[in-house]
Amino acid sequence: MDRGSLEKMLEQGNDNALLRYTLGSLCLKEQDAEMAVHHLAEAVNQDQNHSASWKLYGKALVALHREDEARQAYQKGIAVAEARGDVQAAKEMGVFLKRLG
Repeated sequence: MDRGSLEKMLEQGNDNALLRYTLGSLCLKEQDAEMAVHHLAEAVNQDQNHSASWKLYGKALVALHREDEARQAYQKGIAVAEARGDVQAAKEMGVFLKRLG
């Protein structure tokens, strides 16, 4: 599904964490980091236990040079991923966090 169709779903009131995650992912692919941050922030607000949203949220924040916020997102994402047993996501976010210094 394309970004326009997903945005139309959102406008029609079908707001949920998965829709926001998907929109954030598409925005990142289209290099629209500001909109990605907007959607991914809402995704983690709606479902704080979705580690993939935290990972992309951190990535979008890095794209906007908001490193301190990205560190916080990755730290929260790592905690969520570890609590859920999502070892791969925790490792990936750990690498991204180290790259931030």
